[in-house]
Amino acid sequence: MDKKAALEALAALSQETRLDVFRLLVRSGRDGMLAGEVAEALNVRQNTLSANLSILVSAGLIRNQREGRAIRYFASMDGMQDLLGYLVEDCCGGKPELCQPLIRQVGCGC
Repeated sequence: MDKKAALEALAALSQETRLDVFRLLVRSGRDGMLAGEVAEALNVRQNTLSANLSILVSAGLIRNQREGRAIRYFASMDGMQDLLGYLVEDCCGGKPELCQPLIRQVGCGC
């Protein structure tokens, strides 16, 4: 991940609804959630949610999959790992490889 992508991801997460959506989708794991389920769980209007989902997709933090007329959303564990990797790439006295096991573990196989 480069600096521009990291800034886009951090900006996407810096808004309350988008942070709530991302955390909800992380909790939902491999099953993800339909857009309507996300809206209902967070008590957010569909049109507001749609804009926020688009920003999170663009930032690489979530992904979607069409299911007929509905769209299912999932947290992008790769995107989250990339962001965490960028944030800690200079950690541990210049030995970021020491942090890699922790970053890989965040993916939890989802």
